[in-house]
Amino acid sequence: MANKAPYIQIGTRKIGKEFPPFVIPEIGINHEGSLAKAKRMVKDAYEAGAECVKFQCHVIEDEMTPEAKKVIPGNAEESIWDIMERCALSEKEDKVLKDYVEKLGMLYLSTPFSRAAANRLEKLGVQAYKIGSGECNNYPLLRHIASFGKPVILSTGMNDIASIRKSVSILRASNIPFALLHCTSLYPTPYEKVRLDAMLELSKEFPDAVYGLSDHSLLNYTCYGATALRGSIFEKHFTSDKKWPGPDVPISIDPGELQELIKGTGAIWKALGGKKTILKEEQPTIDFAYATVVSIRDIREGESFSYDNVWVKRPGTGEILASEFERVLKCRAKRFIKKDTHLKRNHLG
Repeated sequence: MANKAPYIQIGTRKIGKEFPPFVIPEIGINHEGSLAKAKRMVKDAYEAGAECVKFQCHVIEDEMTPEAKKVIPGNAEESIWDIMERCALSEKEDKVLKDYVEKLGMLYLSTPFSRAAANRLEKLGVQAYKIGSGECNNYPLLRHIASFGKPVILSTGMNDIASIRKSVSILRASNIPFALLHCTSLYPTPYEKVRLDAMLELSKEFPDAVYGLSDHSLLNYTCYGATALRGSIFEKHFTSDKKWPGPDVPISIDPGELQELIKGTGAIWKALGGKKTILKEEQPTIDFAYATVVSIRDIREGESFSYDNVWVKRPGTGEILASEFERVLKCRAKRFIKKDTHLKRNHLG
């Protein structure tokens, strides 16, 4: 008996090939440090049909050294230190958001970028951890998070299979369920750099992992493609308004696009699987759409069937399908057959 597909479970939500796609709207730090904006995005994601939202947890002094003040990300005009210092939320604010998310019946996810951040989230009682691509090969931090014994969703941008293999060994050693998200750390990611087949490579290399796509390309197209390739988790940056300032707003989807992403991935998932057989539900269509063999003029008893006296016509309620037409031509009429009669087997002699 074949093993069932792997899955992870966050709260009561099971995530894997056998379950509906899990869409993660990443608010991240698009709130720019504003609790009010963060709550607005939570509410908008909820109203768009999201079952979870994800934030980022930054404890600056445990995450970076002052050297980071000199490092400017490729998609920004200020240092990574300045960005995080402006956008980081306090532990109290993180709790307010978590309580607000869960009051709406949604799952609260957050990505820790340091040991202190991970400890904060554990203290808050998160049910799972989303780990970003930058921490995929941060084995000390990954080992620390894995020690909590909770499910992990790990993005794998900027890492190759050899690097990911070490990360997976840590997760396996902790005996925790995990998911791997293919990711390209370009903002935005050109479609030709998305490489959906890399997601399949992860699935083949790590068959005990749930897999999916953390996507930085524009719009939802690549997530739809990844759904068709049986990905289970889809993460996109999210904002309430694309006119708002925010580090990742230029590559974010808005509430309308989030609604379409949830609807579209769900529809594609439902359409997967099956075999090329005839469904019983197709019978009403068969009854009118199939062609069967009919007489196209009166046919005398003993007369040979030919193109001159029989052909194939709708509806498909006759006994002899069009696929058997050539066999009919080898027979004779056993009795008189009136024009426009759907032939029966007892007409053939």
